[in-house]
Amino acid sequence: MRILITHFRAATARFAISRSVIVPMLIGPIIGAMLAAATVAAQDATNVVTIDNFTFTPPELMVVVGTTVKWVNRDDIPHLVVNKDKAFRSKALDTDDSFSYTFASAGTFDYFCALHPHMVGKVIVK
Repeated sequence: MRILITHFRAATARFAISRSVIVPMLIGPIIGAMLAAATVAAQDATNVVTIDNFTFTPPELMVVVGTTVKWVNRDDIPHLVVNKDKAFRSKALDTDDSFSYTFASAGTFDYFCALHPHMVGKVIVK
């Protein structure tokens, strides 16, 4: 019986050491994935232009080369996002539709709504 108890204690001691290693190994990737998702979500939120009440918000956005900017129409009527130099052009965006464009080069990109030319905005890419 004592031999059995000795073996049992040795086995539980090994388990306790293993648990202290296994738990962080399992939890670490989960926490890392959550942090990465939060970073991507925060990054995406900062690169969104909202179309609402016949305005682009923010009216001027500064991003780095390679950034994708997303325009989301929150108005009840359609809008078109068009670059003055014709680098990009959206389809007609109905309510809650979106348009995305990735800026591959540096520069200033002025844009407007083709249906409502008084609506203007700017993306500055560095």
